[in-house]
Amino acid sequence: MQSAIHPLWRDAIPWYRHRWPWFLMIGPVLVLVAGAVTAWLAVSRPDALVVGDYYKQGKAINQDLRRERVASSLGLRFAARHDARAGRLEGRLESHGKPVPAPFHIRLAHPTQPEKDLVLEALPDAKGRFAAALPVLEQTHWQVVVEGAARDWRLARSWSPARQDTLTIQADPR
Repeated sequence: MQSAIHPLWRDAIPWYRHRWPWFLMIGPVLVLVAGAVTAWLAVSRPDALVVGDYYKQGKAINQDLRRERVASSLGLRFAARHDARAGRLEGRLESHGKPVPAPFHIRLAHPTQPEKDLVLEALPDAKGRFAAALPVLEQTHWQVVVEGAARDWRLARSWSPARQDTLTIQADPR
């Protein structure tokens, strides 16, 4: 009596010995792994840009606009150069072309990780020149805020030290 299995199928090797089923499974497996990694990143790293008290933040934005208007009325201009080898930020602060010898703060805000933010204290000399220690910066797009020690004026601009070692912030004339 003959077997019920067709002669072509009798000598066939099992599916898992062929390479095509495995090759076709690579795509879906990679998608599952990438989805798991994405979910892990989303859960383990909360979004630092979301603000709980949006009303308070809105009021702070209005306060910042007032400080920028004060900077405009003072005609402030901030110019600095980052010397990565020496680990310094050197520059000058001027008001209508004259040096400003008053102390001020320079805040460098990381775009996504607030724990990497830096605050520098600048104590200019009589000619308005200052030098502050600045460690090697991550190559990203920093938000730079220069403000008076009394927080009465403010200059702000984004800066990529990898592309430009100098930074100039001019208050908008009003």
